[in-house]
Amino acid sequence: MDTRLRSYSHTIVTKIIVFIITIFCFTSAITAFINIVEVDQSDLDIAFENNYYESSEFMWESRNLIKILTRLMEEYKNKDYILNGGTITDDEIIREEENLFSDFRDNSKSYNPELSREENYKVFREKYADKISQIKDRLIKEDIREYNSDLKALKEYEGAIYYVSDGANIFTNSTDEAKSHFKSYPSYIIFDDSERAVFPKEIIDSKYYHGIDDNTYYLDNKNITLYLSFSDEFLNPRIKEWKEDKGIVMENTYRIAAFVLGLIVSFVFLLIIIGKKSFKDKEVHLNFIDKLYNEFNLAICISLIVLWFGAMKFILYNDLYKFIFPVTMLIGTLGLIFVLSLFRHIKNGTIIKHTLIFTILYKLYKFIKDVYDSGSVGVKIVAIVVGYPILAALTFFMFPVTIGVAAWLALKKVREFNEIKEGVEKIKNGYIYHTIDVSGKGEFGKLAENINSITDGLNKAVDNELKSERLKTELITNVSHDIRTPLTSIITYVDLLKREEDIANREEYIEIIEQKSHRLKVLTDDLFEAAKASSGSIPVNYEKIDIVSLITQGLGELNDKIEERNLEFKIIHPEEKLYVKADGKLLWRVIENLLSNIFKYALQGSRVYIEIKDIEDNIRITLKNISCDELNISSNELMERFKRGDESRTSEGSGLGLSIAKSLVDVQKGSFDIEIDGDLFKAVIKIPKYKGE
Repeated sequence: MDTRLRSYSHTIVTKIIVFIITIFCFTSAITAFINIVEVDQSDLDIAFENNYYESSEFMWESRNLIKILTRLMEEYKNKDYILNGGTITDDEIIREEENLFSDFRDNSKSYNPELSREENYKVFREKYADKISQIKDRLIKEDIREYNSDLKALKEYEGAIYYVSDGANIFTNSTDEAKSHFKSYPSYIIFDDSERAVFPKEIIDSKYYHGIDDNTYYLDNKNITLYLSFSDEFLNPRIKEWKEDKGIVMENTYRIAAFVLGLIVSFVFLLIIIGKKSFKDKEVHLNFIDKLYNEFNLAICISLIVLWFGAMKFILYNDLYKFIFPVTMLIGTLGLIFVLSLFRHIKNGTIIKHTLIFTILYKLYKFIKDVYDSGSVGVKIVAIVVGYPILAALTFFMFPVTIGVAAWLALKKVREFNEIKEGVEKIKNGYIYHTIDVSGKGEFGKLAENINSITDGLNKAVDNELKSERLKTELITNVSHDIRTPLTSIITYVDLLKREEDIANREEYIEIIEQKSHRLKVLTDDLFEAAKASSGSIPVNYEKIDIVSLITQGLGELNDKIEERNLEFKIIHPEEKLYVKADGKLLWRVIENLLSNIFKYALQGSRVYIEIKDIEDNIRITLKNISCDELNISSNELMERFKRGDESRTSEGSGLGLSIAKSLVDVQKGSFDIEIDGDLFKAVIKIPKYKGE
């Protein structure tokens, strides 16, 4: 089952189905909510009300009745009281007169700005005498109209029985004015000097009761008695309507809750699987919609929200309720597509990078950086002089930050300059091992790097000079030793030969003198060849050479020495022929020197490996053998002249073979290296491959 879930969870069909479910749940939840609030004009708070007496509807009607009754008693009292001007105060008359004066000042040609207020007011009273005299009558008429409106409103509350009195005036629609009569009804509100009673008690438990309490709070101080009862005629139809509304609201609330739950589950699952091909997929796969810059995407989402609100306003205003669902589904589908695109970029970590603003700023930064990195100092200075004022103008709203950043950068450059200045002073005073610690790719960074390179060059020059002096000393010592040894033997045996009478001994002495003379000649020839090779004055005649054949033929000529040392040669090479571009004589001289080295120092009875390999533009020849003696010397030292594997210098050889070999390979545009791994000696030659011309 788990395997099947993994197989189908990220398929395009699954994503489409989950997308449809998400849109359906979203659209249904929104439609149900609008139907409750706007279409059915229902109060969502009804879902939390236990009975009609706790409802906002009951509290609103009760509060409105109490408000009308208290206003009738407090302000109007009776019709005669209004007609006699009892409701009109001096402040009201003054306020109305001021309003007329404002009209006179703004619209009358008789108003003179040059005059004082008192002088203009005198003119005003003359011009507006009729309107001023009519103020009180007009206010009385307005109060009579309000008084009759309140009486009419009371009659509209059929089944509501009321009694209100201040002791002198009474407003009632009941023939029985006794308190007990009002308490006989199913619901009542009693406020007098002896009692404040509300029935049933659920009215007080309502969260809306403060509306009634606020309207009756000051009745105690006014000696006003108020009885308000609600008969079955008033209550029954309202209770029935409340129950029907509560049923509708509860049904739609459960429906909304189910749709919201489905929306959350489907939307979360959709967020998990979008952009992925499986749960183990680490890559986020984007589509063509994701190419749209994220700020445009966000703007489209906001525009769709605004469009939806505008469409809903039009639909509700024109009673086109059947279009709520399809319009919401259409806009919701488009919105979800773009929202999912934003979430794909969030999962991909490109929510900021894939914005037009970031792209423009990054390209501008790259352009400026490239110009700054590649341009001359003059170009950079001009770029800074021109660019900084423009940047400051564009960021005027954060000018202190811009100034702060510029000051920080300037201080940083000053520190770098001082670091370079101090470093140059130290180097000038002879401290050539000092390194200037200035990083970065700027001008100061490059200058510091160049100065450090100069000090490195000085260090290397000093080291090379010391090494050269050491090599000169060793060269003189080694040459003196290698020349003096055969020369001493020659002188000794010449002296012996002068005194020797025996023919057999004389012949032996002559043979030794001949050997030592030959040894001296070989040493002299090697010295001459080494000098020529290192100077690069050897002529090179390039030709096409079959490297495998050259080595094979050479080994054949040296077969006696191979058998003498009991060595086994293994040649490893490709089946196809390999040709190099080299001087045949010089190349063979290199290989012969290496083979001579092997014959002298290789462990007797061991194997020698020669590997020939084609590597791109070169042919690599590797010779490997096991040394008969411990190699306690580095590869770099072995490359020096007159260096031998045996420090005692008791073996045959001049110590120039490897040095000559390296010089001969270098003049043929190749490379020569040796490696030592324990007793394993390895020489690596790289010669350019022959390319047909």
